[in-house]
Amino acid sequence: MFEAKLTSIKRPAIFLYAILLAGLLAMASLAPAGQAIAESSEVWLLIDTRALTLSVMEGESTLLTYDNIAIGSNGSTREKRVKDEKTPLGEFSINGIRTSKRFRLFLSINYPNMEHARRGLKNGYISPQEYHAVSEAWRNGVTPPQNTKLGGQLGIHGVGAGSLEIHNNFNWTNGCIALTNEQVEELAGWVKIGTRVSIR
Repeated sequence: MFEAKLTSIKRPAIFLYAILLAGLLAMASLAPAGQAIAESSEVWLLIDTRALTLSVMEGESTLLTYDNIAIGSNGSTREKRVKDEKTPLGEFSINGIRTSKRFRLFLSINYPNMEHARRGLKNGYISPQEYHAVSEAWRNGVTPPQNTKLGGQLGIHGVGAGSLEIHNNFNWTNGCIALTNEQVEELAGWVKIGTRVSIR
């Protein structure tokens, strides 16, 4: 009788312990997924240079898309050089938001990135010293040198006092991404310093 009672007490205790252990393991296994969900809620910008669209993204969800944007008058490239009037492809982030007399608003990006610097060094466009300066800037989270043969002063801006007719019918920039004035003002409400910008 005593033995039977002891057994009946032990079994539920073991069962509860097993449930508790399973719960803890399940929570531990969910932690990375929870972190991934948190990371996927990041707001970022996707610029499609073929479709000529700029999309405000949250994780993999599209929140807003601007059609018929303008890019560099000579298209896009992974090997941008100064004055080539091409928009650089790659991964960047917003590193400045300021008003502009010429373009209404200017959201600057931290071009050149390390991919562009590596190509520039390999192809002889920049010196080892310039490559090192770009590398140090990226390591320290500051604006990379803007005065090398890779070019600089790039970002997302409005038309300003320019022609909407030209904007609607041509790629007209020196390498930047252009929206209408109303669009760039709206876009500024979605971004901050550090917002990721993927130009593809």
